[in-house]
Amino acid sequence: MSLSGKVAVVTGGSRGIGRAICLHLARLGAKVVINYVSRSEAAEETKKQVEAVGGECLIVKFDVAKTSEVQAAFKQIVDECSRIDILVCNAGITRDGLLATMKEEAWDEVMAVNLKGAFNCIKAGCRPMMKQRRGRIIIITSVVGFAGNAGQANYSAAKAGLVGLTRSSARELASRGITVNCVAPGYIDTDMTSELPEAVKEKILSEIPLGILGEPGDIAGAVAYLASEEARYVTGQAIHVNGGMFMG
Repeated sequence: MSLSGKVAVVTGGSRGIGRAICLHLARLGAKVVINYVSRSEAAEETKKQVEAVGGECLIVKFDVAKTSEVQAAFKQIVDECSRIDILVCNAGITRDGLLATMKEEAWDEVMAVNLKGAFNCIKAGCRPMMKQRRGRIIIITSVVGFAGNAGQANYSAAKAGLVGLTRSSARELASRGITVNCVAPGYIDTDMTSELPEAVKEKILSEIPLGILGEPGDIAGAVAYLASEEARYVTGQAIHVNGGMFMG
């Protein structure tokens, strides 16, 4: 696969899965736009790693939940890069808690970043793609958007919403040569999962047929496929990367 000459915007691209996606796309020749909102040092480290593999990149700070910031950022990206070929909606947060005691703010924050954030970016990103009559939009959802998870009603609902957003967007944008798909990670070995108690990790592993956690690179590989010409006839789909934890 080659993404030479393509411009890829990756939200939440400064660390974890987002960083792995940036690196993989850069290795395939894409110019990568790294989005972050609060950790400039992590974004700079990702930029350094992208450049170390011979990639070209740009860092743009914006909050995906804030419509005006997204609009301004995408205008900047198009002004500086002339085009957007690939959009990866990866930015997300968690505010876990049991439904009966969950504060309204925890629900609203997760919905604003995880679901509205993707809407904001797709709306802004599809416009230059429509003019080009070609584009690839990849949304990072989650296994819990399909299976649910106790203590994550807000996160699960937002991730499930992304699946509907994927399918509706795919139908609307297909006539313009734009594909829209989502990748649903299972439990991936990131900073977030490393903080889980050992007992919780053991329980998770017992539910995964392959018996191991995934790596960020596993998700990046799926994203790279969907971003490539090899996936030209794939749209409106969810690719599950979860070690067999959920088989839908």
